[in-house]
Amino acid sequence: MHAAVIVFPGSNCDRDLAVAFERAGAQVSMVWHKDTDLPQGVDIVGVPGGFSYGDYLRCGAIAANSPICRSVITHADKGGYVLGVCNGFQILTETGILPGALLRNAGLKYVCKPVELCVATADSAFTSGYAKGSNLTVPIAHHDGNYYADDATLDRLMAEDRVAFTYCDNPNGSARDIAGILSENRRVLGMMPHPERMAEPLHGGTDGAALFAGVVGQLADA
Repeated sequence: MHAAVIVFPGSNCDRDLAVAFERAGAQVSMVWHKDTDLPQGVDIVGVPGGFSYGDYLRCGAIAANSPICRSVITHADKGGYVLGVCNGFQILTETGILPGALLRNAGLKYVCKPVELCVATADSAFTSGYAKGSNLTVPIAHHDGNYYADDATLDRLMAEDRVAFTYCDNPNGSARDIAGILSENRRVLGMMPHPERMAEPLHGGTDGAALFAGVVGQLADA
């Protein structure tokens, strides 16, 4: 199973994401933002956290227009898997791969701490390693993690079981406590919390490891 992790100027979680994929059994290629094509045979693209392009304009806005993101959009449109974490989630909304937007935290402050999440659905490759309704603890580190979408979009996400994770104690004001959402075909996940930072014992916990094991396992079986 082959994963590609995109590297933007300002990325600071790209190596963490690569290691999490590798520990789950994936071969990983690091892909520079100025590249125009993904490597041949890529099964899943990881769009990491950080501060791509210094978060100028809007978080993720410049990265969404980088050369490699055109290939990421094509990959997603063809049914490929994509995982966007934190800044990666912001980039996926800016490209239009996922609906909605990430606004400034309701408290207007940067928030960095472990948070408890509830697994809202187990019906995806990303969440198949968890039981629906179970809780996990992973860290957040963001200033613009307040998920927003209009009521019609939020209703559709809920009705189609596309909310992957919710916050047990909402730290940023996200609509309906949403921490992560899935695409219509359930092959793209965007989430603000960092599962790659809780994927091995030395991190202080392994609650994020099941996400990587689940998606890598399903793609390897396929």
